[in-house]
Amino acid sequence: MKDVVMKTHAQVVVIGGGLVGCSILYHLAKLGWTDVVLLERDELTSGSTWHAAANIHGLHDSTNISRIQHYTMNLYKKLEAETGQGCGVFQPGSLYLAQTEEREHQLRLQESKARYYGMNFHEVSRKEAEALHPLANFDDIRCIMFEPDGGNVDPSGVTMAYAAGARQMGALVERFCAVTATIQQPDGSWIVETSKGNIHTQWIVNAAGLWGREVAAMAGLELPLQPTEHQYFVTETMAEINELDRRLPSIADRDGEYYLRQEGKGLLIGAYEKNMKFWAEGGTPQDFGHELFPDDLDRIMDNVMRAMDRVPAAANAGVKRVINGPMIWSPDSNALYGPVPELKNYFCCTGIIPGFSQSGGLGLMSAQWIIEGEPQYDMFAWDLARFGDWADKKFTKARVEDQYSHRFKIHFPNEERSAGRPARVRPTYDLLKEMGAVFGLNCGWEHPLWFADKTGVEETNGFTRQNWFEPVGREVKMLRDKVGVIDISNFANYEIKGPGAEDWLNALLANKIPSEIGRSCLSPLIGVRGGVAGDFTVTKVATDEYMMIGSGMAERYHQRFFNMVELPEGTTFTVKTDDICGYNVAGPLSRDMLESLTDTSLSNDDFRFMRSKTIDVSGIECLAVRVSFTGDLGWELHCAADKQLELYSILVDAAQKVGGGPVGGRALGSLRIEKGYGSWGREYSPEYWPQEVGLDRLVKLDKDFLHKEAFLSIKDNAPRERLSVFEIDVTDDADATGGEPIFLSDATPVGRVTSGAFGYSVGKSLALGFVKEGTAKPGDIVDIYILGKPHKAKLLSEPPFDPKGERLRA
Repeated sequence: MKDVVMKTHAQVVVIGGGLVGCSILYHLAKLGWTDVVLLERDELTSGSTWHAAANIHGLHDSTNISRIQHYTMNLYKKLEAETGQGCGVFQPGSLYLAQTEEREHQLRLQESKARYYGMNFHEVSRKEAEALHPLANFDDIRCIMFEPDGGNVDPSGVTMAYAAGARQMGALVERFCAVTATIQQPDGSWIVETSKGNIHTQWIVNAAGLWGREVAAMAGLELPLQPTEHQYFVTETMAEINELDRRLPSIADRDGEYYLRQEGKGLLIGAYEKNMKFWAEGGTPQDFGHELFPDDLDRIMDNVMRAMDRVPAAANAGVKRVINGPMIWSPDSNALYGPVPELKNYFCCTGIIPGFSQSGGLGLMSAQWIIEGEPQYDMFAWDLARFGDWADKKFTKARVEDQYSHRFKIHFPNEERSAGRPARVRPTYDLLKEMGAVFGLNCGWEHPLWFADKTGVEETNGFTRQNWFEPVGREVKMLRDKVGVIDISNFANYEIKGPGAEDWLNALLANKIPSEIGRSCLSPLIGVRGGVAGDFTVTKVATDEYMMIGSGMAERYHQRFFNMVELPEGTTFTVKTDDICGYNVAGPLSRDMLESLTDTSLSNDDFRFMRSKTIDVSGIECLAVRVSFTGDLGWELHCAADKQLELYSILVDAAQKVGGGPVGGRALGSLRIEKGYGSWGREYSPEYWPQEVGLDRLVKLDKDFLHKEAFLSIKDNAPRERLSVFEIDVTDDADATGGEPIFLSDATPVGRVTSGAFGYSVGKSLALGFVKEGTAKPGDIVDIYILGKPHKAKLLSEPPFDPKGERLRA
């Protein structure tokens, strides 16, 4: 096709003519932005797209990623009909095999999720599996699931179809046009310099794939990406396949660490080997395109032998061709997607691994975000804002090696992988290790999850209760009975100072900001569509000075919203997360314990709930805020980071004298669920309206705030679903963790779990989750699918711990 004359202006310039770049261009045009152009330095599909195995599947451990994969799978045939361009769609189905009990748990949970979301994924018997794939050996298999829509597509065909569809709607594609610079203008627009001239654009989309790092560097960005080699091969024609009158389903044997499907009249076999190999650590060569690396099948032979054990006929087949090409990975193998918070109108969509399962959904979500300001689904699992500067090259390389070599390893609930850590530590890190702390990773920070009775203990992983279950229970009961000290330094901390501080916070947040020194408030942040984009604690600490605390993992994500409200003259906003550390001291003895360390009265008359004071704790200045995420009597203490170690030692020593001690993040999760408290990223999300999560009472309509009009457009709507608390009859040694579907007794799907834990102080297995309005009500019994099996659960009318808040305000 003849290229068009080079444009000089566009609403959006997409850089990169691979699968994802063409999908984004198509979806931008589909949503009405047709003044858009794609620039490709070579031919379309250059890079990773052209040599991909191009398998497609729908199910994923993340519900929203399953949704967009399902959308993608259903898009390809529609795309063919719309454009006339063949996508080479083969959907003979996919067989998912479980060799282990853990894999069976995973597959059964995915089956129950599929029923909830109306996706086609179900169990088949061995006899049925043998009829579907007569060449496979299922002797060692415990459980087999079948996805009828699984299969594969033609990489070039799909990419060309996206490009053709975009062109039909008016978008332009410029091939053999290398981008040489991206220069931001004072008004936030961009000049894109190319080998064919310059384009002035409002938005840049970096979809450059293998060159995502190099394109980002032109804008002063360093993306945490690292390419690797990856191999698969295709056999010669096999007589056993040639004799069949239909196509064989693919086989997903993730315990065997390989993938296998029909290609022509042979088989395609690929693997993610332990002995992986990095590529282009110093940068992707500019002249690389449709090249491949030398064959190195010995490196994947262990995996291949397991594939041949599964399909013995493959052992007699010759090798027709070997593909050894590059892939580019993020530290957690999820896409790096979204607007860059530090730049205006610069969007990234890079680091995609299962691209042909995700390209349509990624394109749609990207176009929605650019045009509408927010995607319809909460996609924080892919948001590039989940990583900060702490995700440096060393961290990225270590995590990519772990992700590649364990590509098919189950990601268990609550699992913490150790690769690349520690990335960031607080002054107490070594002391906590000596105390037996087992750490988790939150926004790069190491923070204590639980305390073992000796040093060096590693936690186990699985779908059932693990080795931390009993120690966490002891921590919960200790806090509820006595007092606990919880490190909350992994929360994000912000300072707003100046004569316009109160006005700026009022313009940003939905609640009325306190004007009296020493008062605090909780406030939601409203998203573009009227949902809950965040929740913050705001405290007025001095004249024209506020401290605001929010989710640590969302610190960079929230920066986008902060940038939407202009700071008044003379007012400053400073991220203080690195400079301030904090502790929550909570439990019935917390007042007595703290009063032994300070001259400040902490009585209820002198220090009421949601109030703050600067106090002296054994010589250390702390901002004390009477609030507690545990739902118990307690205070948060915030001090300078260089005083953290000293303060922690003082607090823990005082707590131990009265039978208390250190408490970790796992216990805090159980404590908040007992109290029915939501958490950002689980119960609070841009997808959920304030009236669905009980935060509408904190939205004050007698003032203006960010996205007030969006809230007004939905505020009178009845909740679509409502956040609820459940007590579960646990018959297995497992609790809900999040994502489990909820059904009525007649198998009608009505909801899903967002958080779950055992409530040690109330002796109940608990869950927070959403139920569709008008279905289940308090007192009703529903089925929650844990380990993929139904467990009876009662929808509670109130939280099981201190429902009236008497201990919190004591």
